[in-house]
Amino acid sequence: MKLKLAFSPCPNDTFIFDALIHSKIDTRGYQFEVLYEDVENLNKGVFDEQYDISKLSYHAYAYARNNYQLLNSGSALGFGVGPLIICKDPSLIDKINENTIDLKSLKVAIPGVYTTANFLLGIAYPAITNKVTMLFSSIEEAVVQGEVDLGLIIHENRFTYSDKGLFKVEDLGEYWERTTQHPIPLGGIAVKRSLPDGVKKDINELIKESIEYAFKNPYSSKSFIKSLSQEMDDEVIKQHIDLYVNKFSIDLGSVGKEAIMFLMNKAIELELIPQIDEDLFLNSIR
Repeated sequence: MKLKLAFSPCPNDTFIFDALIHSKIDTRGYQFEVLYEDVENLNKGVFDEQYDISKLSYHAYAYARNNYQLLNSGSALGFGVGPLIICKDPSLIDKINENTIDLKSLKVAIPGVYTTANFLLGIAYPAITNKVTMLFSSIEEAVVQGEVDLGLIIHENRFTYSDKGLFKVEDLGEYWERTTQHPIPLGGIAVKRSLPDGVKKDINELIKESIEYAFKNPYSSKSFIKSLSQEMDDEVIKQHIDLYVNKFSIDLGSVGKEAIMFLMNKAIELELIPQIDEDLFLNSIR
């Protein structure tokens, strides 16, 4: 059976899926047509039902839940993993913290409307409305060049912005953890509801096995990761993987699922999405 699988070219995703798509584990007869897309393109692709299996933002999943179900494996979720707001002018930090600047006057680059990062920005700073959508890897440079006042950065840019003379305004992951006491759900793996239950369970198990293989063989995926990574520095790649691939990636567990439902319920409370009636998660395979 051939399935269309989509994920980002970022180190955490390529680390997770390397063993699966390169048959380093037994794929049980499944074949994969692999597509690499930026996070917002992944979100939009799921909205259009282009993929059988896809990485997507948890914020975006709220709009795709009728046609997709969340797998227990493959997520980016945890503590200390949230997006950052950055600026070039450090005086902005004091002005924002002291409420001496009109947030509506600030132009902010975001990595996508349906990203969890943008959802968190809206919760923490609802007055920020002048947003410009950019490819996530272009946001740092837009801030450096003064094209925007603030940038909302994700992925490996967390580790490179200070080297470019930029400053952190807010860690939205810390904000979320401080105000909710939950880990931050960034992105998960969704599978089409229309697929047979046995196929969905197989895919969940295979992704779990792929991650476990990657942890046991950490150098096996190195050349594949570097071939697609925006940031080629080995230490940055390692930091990226260590941050985003963790126990929740292997299995969401009850803590991970509770965090996701808290996020969904927050979105419902803010009237961003309608009430959820569907079973969001693939039943535990154990």
